Amino acid sequence: MSDLTTPQKQIPPPLWLLAEVTYKCPLHCVFCYNPLNYAENRNELTTAQWIDVLQQARKMGAAQLGFSGGEPLVRDDLEELIGEGHRLGFYTNLITSGIGLTETRIARMKELGLDHIQLSFQDSTKEMNDFLSSTKTFELKSRVAKLIKQYDYPMVLNVVLHRYNLDHVGRIIEMAVEMGVEYLELANTQYYGWGMVNRDQLIPTREQLVRAEAVVNEYRAKLGSKVRILFVVPDYFEERPKACMNGWGSVFLAVAADGSALPCHAAKSLPGLQFPNVTEESLQDIWYKSDAFNRYRGDAWMKEPCRSCSEKDKDFGGCRCQAYALTGSAENADPVCSKSPFHDDVKKIVMQAQTKPVTTEEKPLLFRTDANSMRYATIPIKDERDKVR
Repeated sequence: MSDLTTPQKQIPPPLWLLAEVTYKCPLHCVFCYNPLNYAENRNELTTAQWIDVLQQARKMGAAQLGFSGGEPLVRDDLEELIGEGHRLGFYTNLITSGIGLTETRIARMKELGLDHIQLSFQDSTKEMNDFLSSTKTFELKSRVAKLIKQYDYPMVLNVVLHRYNLDHVGRIIEMAVEMGVEYLELANTQYYGWGMVNRDQLIPTREQLVRAEAVVNEYRAKLGSKVRILFVVPDYFEERPKACMNGWGSVFLAVAADGSALPCHAAKSLPGLQFPNVTEESLQDIWYKSDAFNRYRGDAWMKEPCRSCSEKDKDFGGCRCQAYALTGSAENADPVCSKSPFHDDVKKIVMQAQTKPVTTEEKPLLFRTDANSMRYATIPIKDERDKVR
């Protein structure tokens, strides 16, 4: 384990703990951010180990707790973990596809103090929702949405956008209004994991984005405060990078199903980093002392143009995983930034989607399945990066 690169008193504690309690999932989404080789992960933390993680994180100062996956409802002990999170004083959030959320379970979660449920849909119609997840789940999700309202939860809906559903934004918003949604997150696909494998088919045209944002703005004006709509533009279409996770090792701590502690969802894609495991080290040591969490804190790691950029304290150099995926080095400036020497590569990707989009006839969509995941189990990370580029 490396020594601290920054005095501990200068490193803020984690505020948000994401518990990725399982990689198992009944859906097969083509944009899932889970690792491509997730099926290798057969060793999930036990109930007692998860409770220990929650207790450690709360003691350190974490205030928000998200249960995610995969599909967290696959875990039979989810209610026990929710109850412990509430007892510890976390604001608890269930991030779910809704598959497996029965009235019995939601009633128990309400009793145990679950604060918030975020429900995902893939589109506004049964045909597209079920195609994109390779399941027959639209009607089930619709029933779950009614349960969430019935149990008086804030209605939060998430829909990942891409070439196949961007033109349906108006219908998606109408669906949200009918469901009584208070908060709608329209998050354009970010290209990690399965989204990266399927990027050529999923990436939209600029015209699609412009039209969709115009529709969103029309509905914002019409609906006012009735529905809060967040529209997240994909990084590839920006000139400046987003402040990924508000800075590496700054506020966000994820613990994967096998106990690996990660500074962001996609961090396992980075070579040369050994991510510590909560079964072997304390969260305190992981957060403050591990090389994995200190590697990209501050700005000592930065190359030009980031090192001398006046915006480096605002965007922190952008996303390390995106820099690696597109340039081969996590230390490079995020190439979505117009100052990056690799920015033209991103512009070419966007232009290709504009002029000659890849179709499923040319290159079939690869759905997230255990069989497809095992195909990636023995492929070295570098070779896989070269393949998806």
